[in-house]
Amino acid sequence: MIIAVPKEIKNNENRVALTAAGAEVLKKAGHTVLIEENAGQGSGISDEDYQKFGAEIVADKKELFDRAEMIIKVKEPLKEEYEFFREDQILFTYLHLAADQELVEFLKEKKITAFAYETVQNEDGELPLLTPMSEVAGRLSVQAAAAYLEKPKGGSGVLLGGVPGVKPAKVVVVGGGIVGRNAAKVAFGMGAEVTIMDIKQSTMRYIDDIFHSSIRTIMSNPNHVAEEVKDADLVVGAVLIPGAKAPNLVTEEMIKTMKEGSVIVDVAIDQGGCIEGTYPTTHDNPVFTKYGVIHYSVANMPGAVARTSTFALTNATLSYIKKLASQGYKKAMLNDYSLALGLNIYQGEIICQAVAETFAENYLNIDELLAEWKND
Repeated sequence: MIIAVPKEIKNNENRVALTAAGAEVLKKAGHTVLIEENAGQGSGISDEDYQKFGAEIVADKKELFDRAEMIIKVKEPLKEEYEFFREDQILFTYLHLAADQELVEFLKEKKITAFAYETVQNEDGELPLLTPMSEVAGRLSVQAAAAYLEKPKGGSGVLLGGVPGVKPAKVVVVGGGIVGRNAAKVAFGMGAEVTIMDIKQSTMRYIDDIFHSSIRTIMSNPNHVAEEVKDADLVVGAVLIPGAKAPNLVTEEMIKTMKEGSVIVDVAIDQGGCIEGTYPTTHDNPVFTKYGVIHYSVANMPGAVARTSTFALTNATLSYIKKLASQGYKKAMLNDYSLALGLNIYQGEIICQAVAETFAENYLNIDELLAEWKND
């Protein structure tokens, strides 16, 4: 199969969908790997690195897409890229379709076979291709917020970890999944007073165990969230429903009660955000202030640490890319149900139920589709 890796064009998106070592694996499996010129530059991977491992460098984006049978990316296609796609192509990337109806309609119209990293799901509920970026984003959320708590950046002037004799900042993490646990890990490591909120008792027991009861765990409900947010110095929104739009668990009324100069980080912004009133920002302009509270809602946070993120992403995605390329998408999905759950759009139809429900549209059941293919 001919696999193409375009250069990402989203604001300050320095990640690339494949490392040079990943290109070598695909090349040895008999595939042609096309890399757009300078695609890996932001992650410290040169064109020469790719060429050394058997990839072909393509200077012209149109030529790259024209030759491609499968396109692998990091971020969802932007409008400027729509013209390059054609009907018979496979797309494998982060899509976050519940937050982008226009992209849904484009992929349907073009009849792209579109797989989303974020909905590939194992039997135990794990999201193996979302996990590495969730780890990065969770850790970055606290790292970024710590700087915005500083007075010169508009913050309240609170040091996250405090000092002897002065209490540390209070950090509230809403959501105890991968993002939330990694945010808590960094905040706790910096000496903050940390509270994690979640709706699952089992999650809170696990968190209490791994942190040896050193952080507070509180059941998430509107009343408890309001109580905890009110005196927080930093709130991290870390809620995810696979494939669906994130629910607004921290309301604007709650934000109005927060201290001036406190900080909110909405890590769920790719899925529409779990903090009411947030909207996607960029690394060029990462924050806005509302009700005296600094809101950080960069839609591609891991792009700030592109080299780490690119290698972590390829570690996770490469085996799935290889399956799609070597077996074809139908056989690959029949052999791996977790990959089948990654299919979001096929032949002009929505496949992912959560995406369809977000926009009140019909969807094609993945099990019925697989049964049809199995009987072919």
